[in-house]
Amino acid sequence: MTTSIPSKESNVDRRFDGTNPVFDECSSRLINGPHEDSPWLPTPHLKAETHPLPTPNIRQMPLIVAEVTPFTRQAEEMLRNPAGFQWSTVFLLGVVFYVYSVEVERRRWDIILAGLALWFMDWFNELVNSAVLHISDRSALWTVTGHTSYLILIGLTIELTLFFLMAGVVFVKFLPPDRTMRIAGIPNRWVYVVGFSCLSVAVEILLHATGYFHWEYWFWNVPFVPLIVIFGYMTFYAVAAWVFDMGQNHRRQVAIVGTIAGIDAVLALGFGLAGWL
Repeated sequence: MTTSIPSKESNVDRRFDGTNPVFDECSSRLINGPHEDSPWLPTPHLKAETHPLPTPNIRQMPLIVAEVTPFTRQAEEMLRNPAGFQWSTVFLLGVVFYVYSVEVERRRWDIILAGLALWFMDWFNELVNSAVLHISDRSALWTVTGHTSYLILIGLTIELTLFFLMAGVVFVKFLPPDRTMRIAGIPNRWVYVVGFSCLSVAVEILLHATGYFHWEYWFWNVPFVPLIVIFGYMTFYAVAAWVFDMGQNHRRQVAIVGTIAGIDAVLALGFGLAGWL
């Protein structure tokens, strides 16, 4: 039995001889385009239409959340946890009482109010620092870890706040009685404000080196420390010197200190209710 194998020519011919409708229709569409009565012509409701791509709504797009730093997570675990309480805190509180009692005995209300002014200025910075952590969802400008009796805010321990409560008193005691005196041609108040600010930042750099005081962002970090000097400390010491130099104008001093304290209270209440602290 022999089997005949069709040639290429016969195959090609059969494709277009009217016996294969599929090939006939495809070839016709390639040459002349689709016929109106062609079964392969898409129905009107299935015709492909060109539509412009929708403009993405940025507000509905998911935000890319930065990863929280490890030291931030560690600080969050410590935040307002009384498990680490230490009795040394009571001693530090006693030292603060002694420092202020000396000035009360001397009736130096200008020194007392200057000390409170610096303390409330620090609280303002600490509240804003906590807000930075919430907004960035990565890290605050500064974060505190390590052993502490109580971590009040992400960058403020009970030991630090007691220190700042005394720092203003110590600072104004260094100021010369004559506010008009100049040092190397510079008003002495600015010399002391800048000097104490640089000294304070130098201490922070040492704390940063220990691994318990953390800076995350380049603009608030070593070696770029001008912002830390200016907004981290110069505002503190400048306000303390300003209040101190008001002398016996206690009404004005109380008004300034009360205003700063009021702003702190509003921020603390607002951020607290919003869950930012």
